[in-house]
Amino acid sequence: MKKGLTFTSILLLVSAIALLAGCGQSTKEKESAQTEPASSKVQTELIYASAKDINDMNPHLYPGSMPAQGMVYESLVENTVDGIKPLLAESWDISEDGKTYTFHLRKDVKFHDGEPFNAEAVKQNFDAVQANAEKHAWIKLSSKIVSTKVVDEYTVELVLSETYYPTLVELSMTRPYVFLSPKDFKDGGTKDGVNGYNGTGPYKLTGHKIDENATFEANEAYWGGAPEIKKITSKVLPAGETTFLALQKGEINFVFTDDRGADSIDIEAMNQLAESGDYQIVRSEPMNTAMIVANSSKMDSPVQDQAVREAVWYGIDRESISNDIFDGTQTVADSLFSSNVNYADVDLKKRNYDPETAKEILENSGWTLANGEAVRTKNGKPLAMNLYYDSNSSSQKTQAEFIQNSLKGIGMQVEIVGEESTSIANRRSTGEYDLLFNQTWGLAYDPQSTISAFTSDASYKHTTSGLPQAEELYKKIEEVMVSTDEETRRALYTDIMKIVHDEAVFIPLTNGRVTVVAPQSLDGISFKQTQYELPFEQMNFK
Repeated sequence: MKKGLTFTSILLLVSAIALLAGCGQSTKEKESAQTEPASSKVQTELIYASAKDINDMNPHLYPGSMPAQGMVYESLVENTVDGIKPLLAESWDISEDGKTYTFHLRKDVKFHDGEPFNAEAVKQNFDAVQANAEKHAWIKLSSKIVSTKVVDEYTVELVLSETYYPTLVELSMTRPYVFLSPKDFKDGGTKDGVNGYNGTGPYKLTGHKIDENATFEANEAYWGGAPEIKKITSKVLPAGETTFLALQKGEINFVFTDDRGADSIDIEAMNQLAESGDYQIVRSEPMNTAMIVANSSKMDSPVQDQAVREAVWYGIDRESISNDIFDGTQTVADSLFSSNVNYADVDLKKRNYDPETAKEILENSGWTLANGEAVRTKNGKPLAMNLYYDSNSSSQKTQAEFIQNSLKGIGMQVEIVGEESTSIANRRSTGEYDLLFNQTWGLAYDPQSTISAFTSDASYKHTTSGLPQAEELYKKIEEVMVSTDEETRRALYTDIMKIVHDEAVFIPLTNGRVTVVAPQSLDGISFKQTQYELPFEQMNFK
């Protein structure tokens, strides 16, 4: 009996040991699974840093983040490297007089809330935009649309007051002519706000904590096929070291040049990440021109003087900005548009860095430097100006400091002021500035979009309205937009570009690109013909 009990005890002990061993093995396997590196799993999420909140995503207004809106909303047509292509419209016809566009819509598209995308939805959206046409004055199409008519369920007709050659280009833009579910309209429109953000795009906005983050999830019913990246998070982080550290810690895994042309981290940080072997850097072709905008209409400012503006141009070493600040990733710009922009291959006077010429121009215009003084004066007034830059852009701050120091050498006093991008935009529209950083609309939109903005109170009207040839300039801009003759159009664009170039109201710095820093394992990184959106739906992890 004693022996039997001992045997039983041994059996129980062995069983317990086996059980414990099994438990130990399971725990270890569980821990192993928990600590398995993310790189061995199929990743389906991107988390990108943004210096600003996505803001109001109403696609018919302008506070919202354009990269975010580009994920959620779509237009009738798409601007590509090969020209205008179908998107929500499968095809279109243009009348002989160029005033009527008939669009034949896709039949397999639904809004994120399940509402059908059809001709009635197109009409409702276009009517909503036009009900707030004054807000869209920068886009000339808004002043040309007479009516939108439903022909049948999937055919819609757009009637213009006159021929307008950039119609399809302007319909392809990120906003305002994109589509929101009519169920989201407020009081039948969108100008006073909306009740939701349901578009037709590859991603749905599923969460938003103001000034913290926003989440976008794949639209599994997307007409173009469900994206492989299933979740995208926009995380609000200050540009610079904070974003760099977040990348190193894995809190975010993607950064790109935002819709203000600003990078979240500097070139040195990008290179450091690439050298680690964990990240890749991908850059687009030149997209835009970064520039200093000079307010010709500000009566109490020295910048109203063409000689001062020209001296600023000669006084900035753009080669050093390109090489030392951007490490050669942005090229020197000699004019408002690079030569690869349509109609911009124009013979214009070159103004290379030449501080002695800058000093001579100022002297000849009466801006003299008294003995022992650091700042030039004219009729007792000092040559002093403010230069405004985006406080969320580390590269703009660095450039502003560099420019401030350079212009000091020719007798100019430049105070640099960093402000939020919304404040900069407000200054541009109110004219409360001497000099400020800005950029052209970009490759797909130009020259027509930037040039149209010369006449807009919300954009560059204050920049151009102080010019002696302002009325002539505006007349030529009006003519070029309705011209049906290619040679006439080219000649008008040449005249327009020469006027603003000679007057030096847009002082070019560099030709910018969109830069992406992403995990090495991310495939399908590409660019659209715009600096404002990325085709996230084409990306996937290896």
